[in-house]
Order: sequence, then C-alpha cells, then structure tokens
Amino acid sequence: MEFVVSFDMRAPAFGAPADRLYAAALDISVWADRLGFQAIGLGEHHASDDGYLPSPIPMAAAIAARTKQIILRSNVLLAPLYEPVKLAEDLAVLQLISGGRLQVVIGAGYRPYEFEMFGKRREDRKALYLETFNVLRQAWTGQEFDHQGRKVTVTPVPKPTPPLLLGGAHPAVARRAAAIADGYYPPAGENWDVYREACLTRGLADPGESAFPLGPIFTHISNDPEADWQTIAPHVAHCVQSYGDWTIEAYGKAAGPFAANVDP
Repeated sequence: MEFVVSFDMRAPAFGAPADRLYAAALDISVWADRLGFQAIGLGEHHASDDGYLPSPIPMAAAIAARTKQIILRSNVLLAPLYEPVKLAEDLAVLQLISGGRLQVVIGAGYRPYEFEMFGKRREDRKALYLETFNVLRQAWTGQEFDHQGRKVTVTPVPKPTPPLLLGGAHPAVARRAAAIADGYYPPAGENWDVYREACLTRGLADPGESAFPLGPIFTHISNDPEADWQTIAPHVAHCVQSYGDWTIEAYGKAAGPFAANVDP
C-alpha cells in the first residue's frame, strides 16, 4: 500500500485562506517526508471558484526544496493545455531541483471551459497529449530535433529522465499506456488487467496483477471522529459537488467516483 499526501489547494470561502493553505502544505510535505510517506500528489484544474491548484510545477518545486526523499507526482498534469517544448524545459529543471524525484502522470483533461481558456479544442486532446509524449521523449535526450517545422534543443537534460505515466480509467487509455508510457496510473485501479495484457502482448515486463493494493482513498486521523467530522464534512461535500458539476459540464451527467452525494 502506498501512503500519499495529495494537495489540490482548494480554498472555498468557508475554509482557510489560500496563503495559509499553501504555507501549511509545505509544512505538511516536510512532515510526510520525515515520516516516510511514499509520494505527494498534485492535481491541476483551472478557473475554479475555490482556487484549485492551477500550477503544479512551481508547487512541486517549492515542495522539492523543503523535502529530501518523497516522490513528487503530478496527478494529473493536463498536458493538452501546455506548450510542450516549454513544458519539457520546466519539468527538466524540476527534476534537477528535486534530485530525480519527479513522476509525471499525464492526463487528457475533460472540462470544456479549460480548453477554451487556453485556446485549445477539447476534441484534439488525444492528439495533443500524444504530441506531448513525443516532444518530451525527444527533448530530454538533449539532442536537437524538429518540432512543427522548428529546430528545438532543450537543456539542461534531466537526470534521470522522469518517468512518464498515463492517467485515466478507460480501457483504451490502459492499452495506450502500454504503447507510449512508462506506466499506467488509474485513479482506483481501473482496467489494470487490460493494461497488463497489453504489456505482455507487446513483450514488455509484467507490471503485476494490480496497480497497487488499494486501501482507503482518504484517511483522516482523529481523537474525536464525530466532532471532527463536523469540520471535515463541508469540505468533502464541496469536493464531491464540484467534481460532479465538472463532469456534468463535460459529459452531461455526474460521472466517476464523485457522482454520488456525501452520506453524512
């Protein structure tokens, strides 16, 4: 089982202000690193009323400067929204700052507003993240290459090269991860059997029977659970509601693990 601290940096009006949350997140990262947690996960969304983290790369750099061994994982990096050459440079620098602790989980994104905000077409998201994989692979060799008719050279070269994982839950994404990525990162282990079969068919190393042993997704330690739930519950409800609203925006109905309401 993997012990992970995840930050989305939401600051709804009924909670703590954003500046306090960012300061606390850095302190929590130091604590988790010292206790031996395996990873820190950083989400990404844009134009959220609650200030959901829009910039995981500088956030990861700040955490890297305060920690020593914990893995820094973008989960997920919305690659279609980035200019891939600049992304290659920024991730290379982050890998060097962190001493090689970066894991890049790439996702396609799904919210129409985010694509419109960055001048992208949601219909192009698969092609855009495939292009990102290709650019990152070439860029991190340190050799000059052609990209859209331009000569490109990315330095410094990250050492070691950060692993590129593909995030998602659809069977097609699982098969695609075997074809283009260094690993597959499903939110709750979805379609791992599809990914494993695709790896074996391609003659790749067996990734094992399961992604990772799944325990509770969210765990809160408390000396008085009933009392503390009164503080936690509004934040849980807010998180579930916002994800539900975003999937309605994207798919016309609430979908995924946040489709249901919170049982108090």
